[in-house]
Amino acid sequence: RVIYKEFTYLMLNKPKDYISATFDPKLPTVLELLEFPYSNMELFPVGRLDIDTHGLLLLTNNGALAHAMLSPKKHVAKVYRAKVDGIMTEEDRIRFEAGIELKDFTCQPAKLTIVKVNEEQQTSLVEITISEGKFHQVKRMVAACGKKVADLERLAMGPLTLDKELVTGAFRRLTQEEIKSLKRFGVELL
Repeated sequence: RVIYKEFTYLMLNKPKDYISATFDPKLPTVLELLEFPYSNMELFPVGRLDIDTHGLLLLTNNGALAHAMLSPKKHVAKVYRAKVDGIMTEEDRIRFEAGIELKDFTCQPAKLTIVKVNEEQQTSLVEITISEGKFHQVKRMVAACGKKVADLERLAMGPLTLDKELVTGAFRRLTQEEIKSLKRFGVELL
């Protein structure tokens, strides 16, 4: 008995050292983490995570959904947890909220939550919520505050939150509830 589904949706806990692409002649891609039958389904990542960034990545073969989720007009929130070399301050939080000016553009207002500060080691643990996804944006925003991102993990994208049970490099199909949460993007999901 064969059950045909037009679209497939996978949540991947992307490890570092894999690129968010369908093919690369030199570097391993996130698709190389998939096993049969998923490796034959022409899936692709929705958006990109830098090679040294890990965490939530949605893989699908639904181009309309990917386009809707990545459209700047939709302002899809992406939440990151960053370990930062340096102490993030209230002043930095206010700068994020106002929209940090970089060399080539001014970021839309973002939310910076300071989770923990280690004065002795001069490090911070923060959560950053952005609604755009420009090249190295989170790292560049932190750098604009005079600090450096040491580790970056995406925790959420739109209505999807990284499954805490999903070990690094593992993937699973989205649940029916998670798929229903994607209806807000106004595209055919089945």
